[in-house]
Amino acid sequence: MSSTPIKYFTIKPVIRLIQTLVTGTALIAFAGSAPADTQSMDKTTMMSMQKTMKSDMALMKPDLQKQVKGLSKQTKMELMKILSKHERRSKQLTLRQVMNEVLSDYQSIISGLATDNTEQAADSARRLANHRLPVGGLLPYMKQNDVNDESLASLVGFNDLVEGNALRLASAADKGNISEATGYVGKIAEGCVACHQVFRGQPGLSSRLR
Repeated sequence: MSSTPIKYFTIKPVIRLIQTLVTGTALIAFAGSAPADTQSMDKTTMMSMQKTMKSDMALMKPDLQKQVKGLSKQTKMELMKILSKHERRSKQLTLRQVMNEVLSDYQSIISGLATDNTEQAADSARRLANHRLPVGGLLPYMKQNDVNDESLASLVGFNDLVEGNALRLASAADKGNISEATGYVGKIAEGCVACHQVFRGQPGLSSRLR
């Protein structure tokens, strides 16, 4: 694995490509009626997702509820599909705390690969892919102008870069193929950095400093 750090300018083309490919889709918990074309989930899963999203909506302030209800059916469909893959939800953790867990899992993946511990790498990768969801879902932690179809469209692509590659890494580690598994480490990092550039920016910066 190359030790060359990921530069922002190498990620920007990835962001533009993802936004082009997945326009009209998104990743976050929402509430409202489920689109009729969400056929990839069985009835039990659909009912569970509706219950979860209703619970999330109850925690949101009226202005955020209005934004979420205004999301397109296509966005809601994609959100439902991805939400259904996350079995762990917290009743108290914030998004930042969840992201710290994801970082710990990522570091554990690297530790496992570096020490030829493929079981550790595979377990950590699956835990990362099925990371805990914060209280209220993800929408409450986003900027107001990011809660719309256009901005949220990139999240499906970011999800595949991070969670999709984590599952691919786990599969390779299960086979004992450390070389192949290591090839996904950088791709996961690219997904993390690209998503942060769009929705977070550099953490800790203050607008009140000259």
